[in-house]
Amino acid sequence: MPDTELTPSAHVDTFCRDNLPPRELWPDLVFDVPEVHYPERLNVATALLDDVIDGMPGGADRPCVLAPDGTRWTYGELREHASQVAHVLVEDLGLVPGNRVLLRGPNNPWLVAVWFAVLKAGGVVVPTMPMLRPGELASIAEIGRFDIALCDHRFTEDLLRAQVPGLRTLTYGGTAEELDGASELPDITALARDKPTTFDDVDTAADDVSMLAFTSGTTGRPKATMHFHRDILANADTFSRYVLKPEPDDVFVGTPPIAFTFGLGGLVVFPLRVGASTLLVEKATPEQLADLIAEHGATVCFTAPTAYKAMIARGKAEALRGLRRAVSAGEHLPRSTWQDIYDRTGVRLIDGIGSTEMLHIFIGCADDDIRPGSTGRPVPGYQAKIVDKAGRDAPDGVPGRLAVKGPTGCRYLADERQTVYVQDGWNLTGDTFIRDEDGYYWYQARSDDMIVSSGYNISGTEVEEALISHPEVMECAVVAAPDPERGNVVKAYVVPRGGRPQLGGEEGEQALRTALQDHVKGAIAPYKYPRQIEFLDALPRTSTGKVQRFVLRQDAAAEVS
Repeated sequence: MPDTELTPSAHVDTFCRDNLPPRELWPDLVFDVPEVHYPERLNVATALLDDVIDGMPGGADRPCVLAPDGTRWTYGELREHASQVAHVLVEDLGLVPGNRVLLRGPNNPWLVAVWFAVLKAGGVVVPTMPMLRPGELASIAEIGRFDIALCDHRFTEDLLRAQVPGLRTLTYGGTAEELDGASELPDITALARDKPTTFDDVDTAADDVSMLAFTSGTTGRPKATMHFHRDILANADTFSRYVLKPEPDDVFVGTPPIAFTFGLGGLVVFPLRVGASTLLVEKATPEQLADLIAEHGATVCFTAPTAYKAMIARGKAEALRGLRRAVSAGEHLPRSTWQDIYDRTGVRLIDGIGSTEMLHIFIGCADDDIRPGSTGRPVPGYQAKIVDKAGRDAPDGVPGRLAVKGPTGCRYLADERQTVYVQDGWNLTGDTFIRDEDGYYWYQARSDDMIVSSGYNISGTEVEEALISHPEVMECAVVAAPDPERGNVVKAYVVPRGGRPQLGGEEGEQALRTALQDHVKGAIAPYKYPRQIEFLDALPRTSTGKVQRFVLRQDAAAEVS
């Protein structure tokens, strides 16, 4: 596959191509396995729907997208719904190839249908977390310059409060009773009911941008990662094909939002690539997830290590025994957790590391290749190495920065941080690893200030900005505090305005602590709030005035040791 020149684009709106980083700043792309050699013209919606329907026994009648409420769409029904919505996008809303469409909602069949509809019409999908607050949505919109937003009818309030200029917002998924008088916004699923059930998918280039996936940076300002149509298939044709090895009769399930590329791959792309079905769960506690696995006969699960651990701790080991595959990612999987789950269920967790920039997992092992405690070895199609601070290759056994390359790679939309993530043709993930003499990679820590808690990446700076906006906060610093259940939690060190004595002792401190936590939940996505808050008279600083975050990290770690 050529790696030098882009093929002619189908995009009429050229915003995405115009804002790709300069070609010399891209990582080296390698196509080491035959499955990632795609034709020059490729639409991922066609590949995951039409090609599966035409090439699988049972075709359109195969079960595809399921939900706990009893919804059960076949491949043919999903294609019909997506086609009808695509007609609305083009005929009623004037969407042209290359327009960006924001998607907002929890995991359910209609979110998948509108995702496919945008791609069929040649648009660029921008999945977002339904928990994002108005300020976060406004920041994302400023970067991505969206034309249309398709929002679950229950999650419109914060999107409207973001007041994005010129954004046309439509709902989806509501019944006539739910929508009657509840919203003045048009519902795209209602508009689609009388549209044709077939649609001629736009003949996009394999290297046309198909998706903008946003990821938080350590500065708190999100970055838009730009992924081609071929990229979305590449992780299915590497990690999923060679490590996960799904089968057409598998039933996938999991908790990561489709807005996360971990969830998109594990709950949409990987099952549909092989003609399997996927059970989409909007929200579930670990106990509820275990019960759904047992009730629906799920065979492949994607979730964070803490969720597997919680299912076992709550007596749900028996419910997991039917899993053929269980993938753990989003945070480090300790050896003790792996062993405990294996001893109780017989399930060998597949650990893995991926990133939004790379789309999905690029290091991971299954079956007899697993070494508990290790993340694994590079997935076929990917290469990895450890480098020191100067970019030189580090010897085995020496900690260093993880560098990766493969058929996917980092392309930030008009962002100077491209040169931080990509150096000398390699993607630097921001993780510190050790490689052993057998080529296994052992996670050590995050190389930056990102806090990884229960599989979520949280920018400490963003939490600090939310805290400092409270009138009672003079200054603050946020770090990761080790936690046995979540891996890490967000811990804030806060200097109150007026000093600690004015808080009036433990009762006053607890009152302010609760007020600050509620304040953060209202300012940014609730999962980012500081679960621990400690009040100080002053933050530790260097002689030049910089906050000594390492001192705070040591303090946070000492409290649990």
